[in-house]
Amino acid sequence: MKIAFIRPSMFGKCSKDVMYPLVFAIVKALTPKNIDIAFYDEKAEKLPLNINADVIALSVETFSAKRAYKLAEQYGKQGKIIIMGGFHPSLCPDEALNYCNSVIIGEIEEVWANVLDDLKNGCLNKIYKSDKLTDLSAIKYDYSVFKGKKYNKIGLIQFSRGCRYSCEFCSVHAFFKNSIRTKPIELIINELKQIKENILFFIDDNLFADEKEAERLFNGMISLKKKWACQISIDAAKNIQMLKLMKKAGCFLVLIGFESLNADNLKQMNKSANVKYNDYNAIIQNIQNAGIMIYGTFVIGYDNDTKETAKNLMNYALKNKFAIANFNPLMPMPGTKLYERLKNENRLVYDKWWLDDNYTYGSAMFKPLSMTEDELMQSCKEARYEFNSYKNIFGRLLNFKSNCATLTNLILFLTANLISKSEIYAKQGKKLGGEQQYENSINKTCDRN
Repeated sequence: MKIAFIRPSMFGKCSKDVMYPLVFAIVKALTPKNIDIAFYDEKAEKLPLNINADVIALSVETFSAKRAYKLAEQYGKQGKIIIMGGFHPSLCPDEALNYCNSVIIGEIEEVWANVLDDLKNGCLNKIYKSDKLTDLSAIKYDYSVFKGKKYNKIGLIQFSRGCRYSCEFCSVHAFFKNSIRTKPIELIINELKQIKENILFFIDDNLFADEKEAERLFNGMISLKKKWACQISIDAAKNIQMLKLMKKAGCFLVLIGFESLNADNLKQMNKSANVKYNDYNAIIQNIQNAGIMIYGTFVIGYDNDTKETAKNLMNYALKNKFAIANFNPLMPMPGTKLYERLKNENRLVYDKWWLDDNYTYGSAMFKPLSMTEDELMQSCKEARYEFNSYKNIFGRLLNFKSNCATLTNLILFLTANLISKSEIYAKQGKKLGGEQQYENSINKTCDRN
């Protein structure tokens, strides 16, 4: 039996900001050696029109769902068995089953062996769902699945799963619920030693899922001499000594969801940490004084936002010398409390924006209260474009608070900003799912081969 794994892209095209998807190294390690595995990453390469495999397994995010369904139809017509897993099929299994033979709900580690057995015996179930949480200490990686692929030279590592908070708009909490787990420190340090890259990114949704364990992790990383970035909740930045320890352990950048400067918005989105620790200026000063760069994210479209909000947030990010910043229109993701609220309020522009042919990336997915849908889209677009103008990129590059003044940080800062700028322009206004002309180019490529 041969299984081909596919990570579809949003538009059927490659991206410049692509990092290797760690989940496929996990699945590769879980798969017996007598099963032939192929892996195709549409974010990094063109997909062949025909794939020599018995089974096609796709990992699907909401933004790539439309593309995944197109690929499922294409390969399904060739007689392949189609399996889907990931965030989107887990939250919308009935929808996904319209396009595939089987859906894996939740974490794959506990059910993959059952899927393989049923494939071998010709009795594949429509739904596979784990009844218990994965023990992170049992997870192994087989990075050979990425052989021959060209990714950004950033190593990925996962210390924990889950988040202590339950923000209204967050699909992470919808997926993991209230479960929070960390990997034993000894194991994670050993994994870090094995990763060949010297620049790392923790894919944890909040590296401070367990603050005491995080402190142990940072102490264990000091001797590794790695440079790394991570996502943290805003409450972590109140601890000056912890920030100094992170810097000593190699941290050069933290991604924080500031989300809004409006207290009522923060309460509505259930951003409890931000409500409690609402002195953003002190938080920003703590981080930058520790010598760590800030990647700040904001969401625009909550009930107290207006067409001026995105510009005001952009100016705030410029004033405070954020290394990188995102200004995202509020996105009602399926399975979240936000999606259900807006649906009940009859404020969704599209019943399923991820499938609608009229939706384009960056457009409003719902009806804001204090501005029009077009004003929401346009204000976020303008904020993204202005913050990432060459003038503002190089202005921040020359500011020590923004890039923390080391040569390595300067290089990382400039690379990240130029890639971010390129991707922002490449995605804005594009329809999800890929266009026919790209599929034609795939056909021509395959004919030449």
